[in-house]
Amino acid sequence: MIVRGAVLRELGRSAPYAESRPLQVEEVELAAPGPGELLIRIRAAGLCHSDLSVIDGSRPRVMPMLLGHEATGEVVASEAPGFAPGDAVVCAFVPACGECSECSDGRPALCGPAAAANTAGTLLAGTRRLTGSDGSLHHHLGVSGFADHAVISARSAVPIDASIPAEIAALFGCAVMTGVGAVVNTARVQAGRSTAVFGLGGVGLSALLGAVLVGAHPIVAVDVVPSKLVLARELGATAVVDARDADAVEQVRAATGGGAEYAFETVGSAKVLEQAYAATRRGGTTVTVGLPHPSQSFSVPAVSLVAEERTVKGSYLGSSVPSRDIPRYVDLYRAGRLPVDRLLSATVRLDELNEAFDDLGAGRSTRQVLLF
Repeated sequence: MIVRGAVLRELGRSAPYAESRPLQVEEVELAAPGPGELLIRIRAAGLCHSDLSVIDGSRPRVMPMLLGHEATGEVVASEAPGFAPGDAVVCAFVPACGECSECSDGRPALCGPAAAANTAGTLLAGTRRLTGSDGSLHHHLGVSGFADHAVISARSAVPIDASIPAEIAALFGCAVMTGVGAVVNTARVQAGRSTAVFGLGGVGLSALLGAVLVGAHPIVAVDVVPSKLVLARELGATAVVDARDADAVEQVRAATGGGAEYAFETVGSAKVLEQAYAATRRGGTTVTVGLPHPSQSFSVPAVSLVAEERTVKGSYLGSSVPSRDIPRYVDLYRAGRLPVDRLLSATVRLDELNEAFDDLGAGRSTRQVLLF
C-alpha cells in the first residue's frame, strides 16, 4: 500500500528547519506485514527530543529513515497471535524479543536483538517494509510513526483501552514510560525522599509526575524556560530553579536540605549530568535519562563514589517492561493520579513537522503530537 510519511534523508541540516526542511513528506510503499508483525493505522505520534537528536545529527542513525517512535494506532491486519483488527495499541520503541538473556532477566529495555535491529533501522526480524522512490527506507526504532500507517513487530505493540484520546495515548510510548519509569523502576524512589529533576521536556515532566505519584518530598524542578517552571509548580514541584542562575546547583541543594537523595537528568547533556551529580547528596543516586552525543564524556571526582557512597545509574526506556507498565500508567491516568494530558502543548499536521521541531528545539513546547 502507499502511505504518506515524513522522511529524513540527511543528518545535521541547520535550524531553522522551517527553512532547511530536513523532513520531507513523501509517498512511500509499505509492504504487508510478515510473520509476527502488524499493520497499524497511526492515529497520533509524539514529537520527542530523540527524534530531534536524529535530525540534528547528535544521535546518528542510518539514512534515509522514516522518523517517529512515540506512537499509537489501530491494528488493521495481524500476522501475530493475540492481536486482531480494531485493537488499539501503543508502540514501544524497543521491540523486545523475549528470549535473550536480558529479556529473561526481566530487562527488556536492554534486549540485544532489539538494539541490533534499531541500530540497523530494521524491524525485529531484520526486515524492512518501507520503500521510497529511490529504494529502501529504514525504520526508526521499529516504529516509523510519522506516517499514516506502519508495519511493526507485534513485540512493539502494547494493547490499551481504545477510549483513551489518541493524542494522549501516544505519550505513553516514550515520554511517560521513560520518565515515570526512571522514578518507579530505575531509582525506586520512596515516599518522603527528596528529588530533583533537571530538564522539563516531556520526559522530565513525566519524571516529575512520577515523583509526585510515589510521594517524593521535596521535589525540585530545574529548567531554563520560565513557562515550564510554572507548569512544574502546577504539577506538584515544591520548588523550582532557573538553570540559567549561576548558583542553580546551590539552590537545589538548599531546597533539598543539603542535596537531593535522587536527582534525574533528562536533557541529554553531560554538563547537565554533572550539575545533577553535584546537586545529589552524600549516599544519593543520580539517574541519567537523556541521550547525549556519543562524543560527550561525564566527569566526577572518583573518590566521591566511595567516600560518599554515591550511585550513578542509567535509565533506558525507564527500565520498563512495556506490557506491564503502559497499562498500569494508563490506569493511573484514568484514575486522575497521573495527569499526562497536562504535557500536551499542541497538535500538528504532517506538513507542519519541520516548524514543530523548531519549537521543540527552542523550548517553546512541552509535547507536541502529530495527529492523523
